[in-house]
Amino acid sequence: MISVVKTGIAASKAPVSGTVKAGNIVYSVHVSKDPETGAVVTGDIETQTRRALTNLKMAMEAAGGSLANVAQMTIYLIDDADAPGMNTAYREIMPEPYPVRATVVVNKLLGIGTRIELVAMAVI
Repeated sequence: MISVVKTGIAASKAPVSGTVKAGNIVYSVHVSKDPETGAVVTGDIETQTRRALTNLKMAMEAAGGSLANVAQMTIYLIDDADAPGMNTAYREIMPEPYPVRATVVVNKLLGIGTRIELVAMAVI
């Protein structure tokens, strides 16, 4: 059974759940949006990464865990030049041991001004 986790983060206008739980597995997807308004937080990649990871932290806590429960993450960037800045912010927020991670460069993300999107899987 899959249940939607109420995270307190503004819901997407798209037909998608931001965080769901299936048994003790949590799946969560985030961009750099303001959790209250849902507006994209623009700025450099470090700013956007911090916001997306802070949203992930909120979601993990709402699901009964923390960032330490994240086992796998896929990060999508629109520019490979953003990787060093993303890694800087990632190291600031994500606890060690770091999750298994893939970083993929795409030509575009849905959402005006969005430079990063992350998908995480956690075991709670």
